[in-house]
Amino acid sequence: MAFSGKYEVESEENYESFMKRMGFPADTIEKGKNFKIVTEVVQNGDEFTWSQIYPSGHSMTNKFVIGKESEMETMGGKKFKTTVKMEGGKVVADFPNYHHTAEIAGGKLVEISTIGDETFKRISKRLV
Repeated sequence: MAFSGKYEVESEENYESFMKRMGFPADTIEKGKNFKIVTEVVQNGDEFTWSQIYPSGHSMTNKFVIGKESEMETMGGKKFKTTVKMEGGKVVADFPNYHHTAEIAGGKLVEISTIGDETFKRISKRLV
């Protein structure tokens, strides 16, 4: 499927101010600044398993079905329920504090998170 694959962060825009707005402490933001996060996506029709693996070995996995309420986890580890949608080829999810979209563009995973007027963009290159 279009999203399935393994991706590694290639570039980020507006990371620091977005994370500050999210309420993360300065030391956590600094540590995460140059992380080469690997995102692994397994898509089977409308079912997704979306994992982020951090250099420290910590990982976070969200499983969801497009159009059905699913339990998810935020970057900060908080569990919540939301209905993930597919809009124009983009995976769209409303997290408790921010709006998130993900799409494949030019073979890369492009993720955009927005909180108020702050927008964070992460582009990851396909590894597999």
